[in-house]
Amino acid sequence: MARLHVVTGKGGTGKTTVAAAMALSLADEGKRVLLCEVEGRQGLAQLFDVPPLPYVERRIAQGPGGGEVFALAVDAEAALLEYLDMYYHLGRAGKALEKVGAIDFVTTIAPGLRDVLLTGKVYEATRRKAHGRLAYDAVVLDAPPTGRIGRFLNVNHEVAGLAKVGPIRNQADAIMGMLRSDVTRVHLVTLLEEMPVQETLDAVEQLEKIDLRIGSIVVNMVRNSPLDDNALALAVKEKLPTAELTRGLKAAGITIGDDLVGTLAAEAHDHAIRVGLERENRDRIDALGKKVVELELLPEGIDHGALFDLAEELRA
Repeated sequence: MARLHVVTGKGGTGKTTVAAAMALSLADEGKRVLLCEVEGRQGLAQLFDVPPLPYVERRIAQGPGGGEVFALAVDAEAALLEYLDMYYHLGRAGKALEKVGAIDFVTTIAPGLRDVLLTGKVYEATRRKAHGRLAYDAVVLDAPPTGRIGRFLNVNHEVAGLAKVGPIRNQADAIMGMLRSDVTRVHLVTLLEEMPVQETLDAVEQLEKIDLRIGSIVVNMVRNSPLDDNALALAVKEKLPTAELTRGLKAAGITIGDDLVGTLAAEAHDHAIRVGLERENRDRIDALGKKVVELELLPEGIDHGALFDLAEELRA
């Protein structure tokens, strides 16, 4: 059963929101879930309306099933200090390196090492035990966007030029082993638009080439059309009967004019074209043969209550 859920998606698709909702959905009866972010944006703190997250696991919510959600903002510099202390016992020396800017220098010139440090903390949290059992029943990672996800997760390849042997290489091999195992699933968030769907298709291909397992394609912000297929077909051809539009407006108590009827017909035409494009993009997603989950658009935006609504949708 999967315990590490990696969530990625093109910017603007609601990736962080979906990751948060997924963590809440997994926090079932008595379960403990860790929700991690690695991009330094403090998106989780903003979403849950809590103070900025430190490099410490902190309880931020209770799941709808009575479990607990903890959050962690993984920082590469802090992770490197922790790594140096763990493997080389450089506690005070590591602090000295930080003061002279060496830590930032190392993680900047070696992005592969940076990703090993970020994923390494998630790896440790996924495997950690406390009192004879796993510290967390599940870990959800709000990962980098689809354009960078393959490189971010392919840590073994990224450190090949940095270390052939030694602790760093061993760490990368261990992380890669977990990412490729049955414990991990990568979920991709998309909208029914050309660019997000194309990035999703490209990311799936890239991830499967490095033997990572795809969980779900989450189609976010889905809008259901108020028009049936016949009306959509007429709207595309700009053949909606104006007499019916007029009767509908009269029944709604709206003052009628030719301009208003024409505007509604034009809006229906644009809407029908958009629906057609969305269906084409949905067909492209379905062609992947992966599990697809739909989350409806919440027109009032995302607040605490909306997160729980999305969590319930994911649980269902």
